[in-house]
Amino acid sequence: MSTLKLLQNLHRLGHDSFRLDGPPVIYFDPWKLAPGSPVADMILVSHDHGDHCSPDDVKKISGPQTVVIANPSAAVKLPGARIIRPGEKITVGDVTVEAVPAYNINKFRSPGHPFHPKNAEHNGYIVTVGGERLYHAGDADHIPEMTGLKCDVALLPVSGTFVMTADEAAKAAVAIKPRIAVPMHYGDADVVGTDADAKQFKKLSEKAGIEVAILPRR
Repeated sequence: MSTLKLLQNLHRLGHDSFRLDGPPVIYFDPWKLAPGSPVADMILVSHDHGDHCSPDDVKKISGPQTVVIANPSAAVKLPGARIIRPGEKITVGDVTVEAVPAYNINKFRSPGHPFHPKNAEHNGYIVTVGGERLYHAGDADHIPEMTGLKCDVALLPVSGTFVMTADEAAKAAVAIKPRIAVPMHYGDADVVGTDADAKQFKKLSEKAGIEVAILPRR
């Protein structure tokens, strides 16, 4: 198993929600958080859909010094949030946050209308902490922009329908070549995806030489 400090400090909270303990404490797409969750130093929200942008959960973990960073559509729902778009970068203290594209290329709500269109400016994030880089893909398919992304840990959706299938995610992992990949976007009763998707992703990725960690929900 990888000895990356990022991975040792990473907690899967369910669905696409993660907490990275530091300091600083960084949340990604907080949703359905347990009571008493630690206060955040930074909160990153990928887009405005309710299972990613939850103003109530953001409020639960916000303190006077909490920095909230979001794409334009999510920032509308989160007063005081700093807006970042794909291709932009923000540095807060010793943490660098890069927004990267997250969109669908073959998942449609109706013909010609993807669930997550590219022009909606939804974000994935690459966060650099302590010299290590963590990539949270947001809600995305295996898009061209993933090839060659520089990261140590890649959090990739695996459930299909709104995001990559396990097979597509394994191909994305091969294109990205992180030191370790972690499946997400599964295991919640309100959203598609099961543990079987995560296991299939692990099987396919490791067959291709990519190390995978399936994190327990905490």
